[in-house]
Parts: sequence; C-alpha cells; structure tokens
Amino acid sequence: MPSLITETPQEGFALAITLSQKGVAKTQPDAEVRKDLRPDYARDPDSLIHVSQVIAVHFQTVAAANNYWRD
Repeated sequence: MPSLITETPQEGFALAITLSQKGVAKTQPDAEVRKDLRPDYARDPDSLIHVSQVIAVHFQTVAAANNYWRD
C-alpha cells in the first residue's frame, strides 16, 4: 500500500480495514496461530468492539490524509 490517498470515503474505509489486518499480521506473523486464536475472539463482544475501534482510528488517519475528501 503505497499511499493513504483514496478516491472515495468507501475506499478509505476499505484501506482502514486493510491497515488493521496488516497490523495483526505483523504482530502475529504465524497464520496458523492467528487461525487457532480466531474462535477465541470471534464470539467475544469486547474483542469485536476493540476491532471496530482500531479500524475507526485508521479511518480517521486515512480521512485526514485525504483532507476528508473535500475538493
């Protein structure tokens, strides 16, 4: 991902999700471990809320980089 610049807010949100996923993969590089851990957090409401918060922070960053898509 060479840039935070996107054409639309929807693309920006997709980029925020990608950034979140990449962060998890960097933190735990073993895909098998991530797969094994998924059932633990997939049904945990607190974990799901935290995921949403991380995506929201990344979206704020992307939105600011795109001047909130004001042109």
